Amino acid sequence: MAMADSQDAQVGKPGAAATSDLNRPLFVALIAHTVTVNAVVALARVTTSYRAIELDLSVVWLGVIASGFSLIPVFSAVWVGRLIDRGYDALSARVGAAMMLVACAGLWWMPNSAVHLLLFSIVLGFGHLFCMAGHQMIAVRCAGPISREHVFGYHMIAIAIGQGLGPMMLSWLGGDAHLPPTQLLFAAALVGAMISQVVAFGLRRTGTPAAARGRTETVTVREMLRQRSLVAVLIASVVTVTAFELLTVYLPLLGTERQIDTRDIGLLLAARSLVSIVSRTFYARLIMLVGRQRLMLACMMLGAAGFTLMGLPVSLPLMYVAMAVVGVGLGIAATLGFSEVVALAPHHARATALSLRLTGNRIGQLLVPAAASVVAEITGIGGVLLIIAACLAASGAFTHISVKRP
Repeated sequence: MAMADSQDAQVGKPGAAATSDLNRPLFVALIAHTVTVNAVVALARVTTSYRAIELDLSVVWLGVIASGFSLIPVFSAVWVGRLIDRGYDALSARVGAAMMLVACAGLWWMPNSAVHLLLFSIVLGFGHLFCMAGHQMIAVRCAGPISREHVFGYHMIAIAIGQGLGPMMLSWLGGDAHLPPTQLLFAAALVGAMISQVVAFGLRRTGTPAAARGRTETVTVREMLRQRSLVAVLIASVVTVTAFELLTVYLPLLGTERQIDTRDIGLLLAARSLVSIVSRTFYARLIMLVGRQRLMLACMMLGAAGFTLMGLPVSLPLMYVAMAVVGVGLGIAATLGFSEVVALAPHHARATALSLRLTGNRIGQLLVPAAASVVAEITGIGGVLLIIAACLAASGAFTHISVKRP
């Protein structure tokens, strides 16, 4: 990214125009598309879980469908990253939006069997991967070093807003019923996917110099994985995203176990997203006050504490407290994980490194729900949440030891 290096250097010079540090139209388009994509995915996925319950599918089938969301993308994420390193981040987001549209149409039209739910969950996961990979690199290139951490924070806020809009729609349309109107919810997800496709055309590509294209292949995946600090951050990202994943997938089942109605399940998920939004507005300031390494450890431990409380047989008000703690801890930890990968990766292979992050996330989303389903058959959903809490604490400690940054 020779062009990006040159621009960064110019921004750092005295007298450089501050307005040149941020590509505002691209930033606005990125935020809008990030919100719509994550709202559609959040709504479609939680509705799929409720549809599986309606079909009286076993908890194992529910885990298989959740894993299907990551099945195909796990083999393609690095290839997508290489493509994006050549300047195709906007195209990746547009293709992903189109695949999400196909998936939501399928879930609305044919939601009557486990096979159909699995198939369209796979397509939805593939589309989401393309969008997320494109978004990550657009977030990097739409700002220089002065504004970049703020862009990362707002990008993650947009993700949290989208993740909150989906559950809010569930709560609004589901009401106090234990099983919401899934056909109506799938229709709402389809409308959202149409909006997302339109918004995607606001993302604009900027050319990548030929020299940068030639240099992309010089950094192999094996070389990246030899960096212990990068591996530690990738593991933390996997654990954090998987924790969010399992919460979205299994909270409806936890609600049925504890006789919690649909409205409160939607509000619990929305509360987590709202707290994440608020906490991420202070992200850049917290880095300056606390430091990256200590902040990452503290946030991972907060997430572990929240999941521990959620896994215990506590009252509904305490579950809201637990969700707030999870929102603060994992909201900031996820943002830090993204920022650290950008900081630690080779400059001309950032998209590949970020796609490695997505690959790790999707491996976790592929394997952990299937394993968690087996655990849930023995211990109930609470046992799964307690295991996630232990993983968060262990990953936080490993990252604290391995990453040597102020």
